[in-house]
Amino acid sequence: MVKKIVIVVGTLLLVVVLGFLAIVAMQPSTYTVTRTAKMQAPPEVVFAQVNNFQNWKAWSPWEKLDPEMKRTFAGPEAGTGAKYGWNGSDKVGEGSMTITDSQPHEKILIKLEFKRPMVADCPTEFKFSPDGNGTEVAWTMRGENDFMGKAFCLLMNMDKMIGGDFEKGLASMQEIVEKSPAPATESPAPESSAPSDPAKSAND
Repeated sequence: MVKKIVIVVGTLLLVVVLGFLAIVAMQPSTYTVTRTAKMQAPPEVVFAQVNNFQNWKAWSPWEKLDPEMKRTFAGPEAGTGAKYGWNGSDKVGEGSMTITDSQPHEKILIKLEFKRPMVADCPTEFKFSPDGNGTEVAWTMRGENDFMGKAFCLLMNMDKMIGGDFEKGLASMQEIVEKSPAPATESPAPESSAPSDPAKSAND
């Protein structure tokens, strides 16, 4: 009798485990998170906030999680090759970002690498599109789900979790750029009148 119970319980557990593994395996192997925002500022002003990692401290949603985290900067101050590294509490972990392509006022590609609490590469992209008197900003991050990542998706919606941070970051950026003065435009130099002819003036 006991042996039969053990067999039944073992069979049920095996079915549950196999069912769980099957459900996990059916989860998507990749994910994409995108959020957009319309900002009343020209593309060059919005672009500058992303193109220079020094500016991220003012609007990045993760900067506020650990104001004491260690930050490092390498490469050029802005644009392609600029690199930013962080190392902080368990809330922010450790990782780095490197700008791999910077197309002025249009697009920025970033290599985002997480080292802790998980190891992952998440290509990130910002697009800036003129929209009337303002700019539409699209913030996108892509990643791959290994088995643990797929299992995590059963407990947490990646789009909602990461997308919520993107929304906070874009809202903070919007406050900054809409208060920033518009870039100065050069006025055309006034046409100078030709100097009068002294000889002609003397004969008048």
